[in-house]
Amino acid sequence: MDAYPLLFASTLSAGTVLALAALGLLINEKSGIVNLGAEGMMLCAAIAGFATVIHTGSDWLGFAAGMAAGSVMAAAFGWLVIWLNANQYASGLALTLFGAGLSAFAGIGYVQAKMPERPRFNWLGLGDLPVIGPALLRQHPLVYAAMALCVGLIWFLYRTRAGLVLRSVGESPESAHALGYPVRRIRLAAVVAGGTLCGLAGAFLSIIYTPLWVEGMVAGKGWIALALTTFGTWRPARVLLGAYLFGGVTMLQFYLQGQGVQIPSQLLTAMPYLATIVVLALISRNPTWIRVNMPASLGKPFYPGS
Repeated sequence: MDAYPLLFASTLSAGTVLALAALGLLINEKSGIVNLGAEGMMLCAAIAGFATVIHTGSDWLGFAAGMAAGSVMAAAFGWLVIWLNANQYASGLALTLFGAGLSAFAGIGYVQAKMPERPRFNWLGLGDLPVIGPALLRQHPLVYAAMALCVGLIWFLYRTRAGLVLRSVGESPESAHALGYPVRRIRLAAVVAGGTLCGLAGAFLSIIYTPLWVEGMVAGKGWIALALTTFGTWRPARVLLGAYLFGGVTMLQFYLQGQGVQIPSQLLTAMPYLATIVVLALISRNPTWIRVNMPASLGKPFYPGS
């Protein structure tokens, strides 16, 4: 029985990586921009955050470095696809390849570096309570921050004027432009905000979730985060729940391996990705449902003079 609270706690931690990245990509897509570069941004943020902690000893400076790396890469992507109207899909894939190569080169000297001792948390002194304590009250602050971010994003998108403007830019940029809104600047702000959250996810991965640096350590989580926006039909709460679902599938494979279940390890490792494919296939059976929820101008370039 003691294993189940720990399994739940590790699910929350694993889901936080996906949730932060997926909520960032959700902001991008609400503005009408598809960014396939999440994997590359997370990799560069992971090495930036890890290296910063090694040299400074401060986790929070590491998070700031990761967010800065993500936002700079997202700004470069935004300039290409928003001002130069480059193809969003090709530019995103190029960003992923660039990030993978740059992070591998920059991280050569950090492969065997050791992090300072990791802090332990015991919120309100209740971490020793049976079941609830290990499951919920020993988490890193960013785990709770991801939940708060989801609530804040729901409020922003559906209860504020700025959120309405952002959604209108994603639905019909021509109409928003005709009403006098700076469509390009709004889209760039959304892309940079999304990149910042992807950077935070990458830094959380290398500083807290697995406190080490290994080349390619993101291992497809950027792609799962991208799929989660569709899986959650562009709704923040559904995206968050989907992130925890896939985090749970990821942790379940380790639990089953630890229990000695006679299933090939390669199949267990593939479980999160197989689950992604299955869910997307099920959702795609009802294209009308996707069209109703998907931003109408998603992936389409905007020409102000047209």
